Amino acid sequence: MGKTKPPGSGGPAVSPGLLHPERVLEEDERDGSLRPRRLAEFLGQPAMKENLAVFIAAAKARKESLDHLFLIGPPGLGKTTLAQVVANELGVDLKVTSAPALDKPKDLAGILTTVTEKAVFFIDEIHRLKPAMEEMLYIAMEDYEMDWIIGQGPSARTIRIPIQPFTLVGATTKAGNVSSPLVSRFGITCRFSFYEQADMEAIVRRSAGILRISIDDDAAVLLALSSRGTPRVANRLLRRMRDFAQVLDGGGGGRITKAVVAGGLKRLEIDALGLERHDREILRIIIERYNGGPVGAETLAISVGEAVDTLEDYYEPYLIQAGLLQRTPRGRMATALAYDHLKLDRGKADPGGCLF
Repeated sequence: MGKTKPPGSGGPAVSPGLLHPERVLEEDERDGSLRPRRLAEFLGQPAMKENLAVFIAAAKARKESLDHLFLIGPPGLGKTTLAQVVANELGVDLKVTSAPALDKPKDLAGILTTVTEKAVFFIDEIHRLKPAMEEMLYIAMEDYEMDWIIGQGPSARTIRIPIQPFTLVGATTKAGNVSSPLVSRFGITCRFSFYEQADMEAIVRRSAGILRISIDDDAAVLLALSSRGTPRVANRLLRRMRDFAQVLDGGGGGRITKAVVAGGLKRLEIDALGLERHDREILRIIIERYNGGPVGAETLAISVGEAVDTLEDYYEPYLIQAGLLQRTPRGRMATALAYDHLKLDRGKADPGGCLF
């Protein structure tokens, strides 16, 4: 496979403090970035891509800013990448920040007043925005104006500052933690799901081409199968397999074969379902210490030595998607499939697949 060509140097001028997406990705490509630049290069999530392509084309035809975009999904599925792709497709500037970095209203005000016309303003982990900044965004998103207080005490007064029309792209792993008033102001909602096996194989092959890595078809299939349906994991594992092929498989000339992948996954303690040692430990603790559950999230987090947020955001989504874990009103329960995967005696299972 040929290497993906870096984007051209042309395009709109970059305003002070703003990074044009083409230029951001041009720098990333030189560092071996595997992020797609266009919707056509963005693999997987077909229904979401088709709808988004229509919305982008309509906005460009009307010469308007795209409606505000809300991205929901587990980590590593491409939310940040999609924000960059949208900016590229629109041919506009891109401004990137994260909610934890916005400490005071003046931080957000500084960004909003410098955003150029029709630019994409991306806020990652938007569910962590402070209430004061959420309220500032309400008016900015609807009226493209910003309230600002001048003075203090009895002489204080509020003025409205006009800002350029822009597209806010908010990404979150916890949609339920975003306030309803803020959610209602997003015109487009995109929900990411874990990628299908065929899409993961295509992503592995595309990344291998960009990195100039030779990989056998059966090796790509096994690597995709062990990547948890997550492109970020697939790209990380691909780089590690490149290391194993280069250093440990001296006779292979650096080519990634099925044997290299199988040996590499064993060294990394990753099994055929993509579960890492910590994933298996979570399931084993539920089964062996709590008789298969139910067990509360806080109790389980303490048992495995993780924060509750890490457990819920990183580990649980894939375990639930793979059918190994179930959330119930009483707590987490291991399914019959989890017992089978760990080769443990599962005893009697109920019709829903949970143990009791």
